[in-house]
Amino acid sequence: SCKLFFSDDPVKIVKAKGQYMYDEHGRRYLDCINNVAHVGHCHPDIVKAAHEQNQLLNTNSRYLHDNLVDYAERLSKTLPEKLCIFYFLNSGSEANDLALRLARQYTKHEDVIVLDHAYHGHLTSLIDISPYKFRNLEGQKEWVHVAPVPDTYRGLYREDHEDSVTAYANEVKNVIEQAHKRGRKIAAFFVESLPSVGGQIIPPAGYFQKVAKHVHKAGGIFIADEIQVGFGRVGKHFWAFQLQGEDFIPDIVTMGKPIGNGHPIACVATTKEIAEAFAATGVEYFNTFGGNPVSCAIGLAVLDVIEKEQLQAHATEVGNFLMKLLKEQKIKHPIIGDVRGSGLFIGVDLIKDQAARTPATAEAEYLITRLKEEYILLSTDGPGRNVLKFKPPMCFSMEDAKFVVDTIDKLLT
Repeated sequence: SCKLFFSDDPVKIVKAKGQYMYDEHGRRYLDCINNVAHVGHCHPDIVKAAHEQNQLLNTNSRYLHDNLVDYAERLSKTLPEKLCIFYFLNSGSEANDLALRLARQYTKHEDVIVLDHAYHGHLTSLIDISPYKFRNLEGQKEWVHVAPVPDTYRGLYREDHEDSVTAYANEVKNVIEQAHKRGRKIAAFFVESLPSVGGQIIPPAGYFQKVAKHVHKAGGIFIADEIQVGFGRVGKHFWAFQLQGEDFIPDIVTMGKPIGNGHPIACVATTKEIAEAFAATGVEYFNTFGGNPVSCAIGLAVLDVIEKEQLQAHATEVGNFLMKLLKEQKIKHPIIGDVRGSGLFIGVDLIKDQAARTPATAEAEYLITRLKEEYILLSTDGPGRNVLKFKPPMCFSMEDAKFVVDTIDKLLT
């Protein structure tokens, strides 16, 4: 049941550094998809922080330790003030599962609204709120409600719509009204700040604000899943939800993947009110290794590197350059229907024809295979598996961007 990249001719990786990976023959691949090795594979500062703390202590997190508090304080400086309570865990799936529990305990409701084709993790509770998975398994549970993806390229309301923001938000309002008619009550709207598996989607600014209004009115809360896109990846902001505007603050933010640069650590940030409702059950919450001293030392080192190497500004600069090059290819190659993104989170939507925007699934698959032969690792996403997804380590350079686009140009030609 485990699936490899390039399963017909898999790559055996034995070493990695920065944005490059090496196979057992010493061949170097450019990694365009590894959003886990956020600041670069085997970054010396991260390796050093892990090694030094490992030599001192690693234990479960039910003792006092400075690293835990120092890390929570550092993280809190990146978030809006009201998100001031932190739960540390070992994986993004654990974080999303806890967010679900917090929402249900706080609202005393059960139901969850998600976007179509969303993926939130591999626990049973999260498969249930991931249309990407459950549509191929047991199907939709009665407590799960699915709203359309706010995709202005191939969704219900497109770039020519007079007010796609309101139209997409009203779809969520309709979902709530239909649920209420069936006697259901909404606990949360659960959303990736930038839907990734859904096809590298950038929701139109203002959409979250309008949705949050409908969800709060129904007694639910807003959960922003930043597991793929947080920690400065979008360039302009530290968190992807901030692309929606300064006036938007989620009730819960979940973090994983880039938070530990490949080390298993995750986090849920929320408000005092939600945390207090969770504590009021009298059932203690603990996570044996979530927030252990080594994990927190690594988390602190990741934040240090992002700051020291100015990786947020770097993501903006390189991302803009990569988008510019890809848009030039769009003029040249009609198979490229759309180029969208922010910072180093970019999607290239390949199509069979301009009018119908039919997904070019086979062509995308072919391109990915050919790129691998040119030592470039890229993959596809989206309902039609036709969107090339760029989520490289944040040290990805201008030269890398040019090399990838030149190769794509050559292959498409």
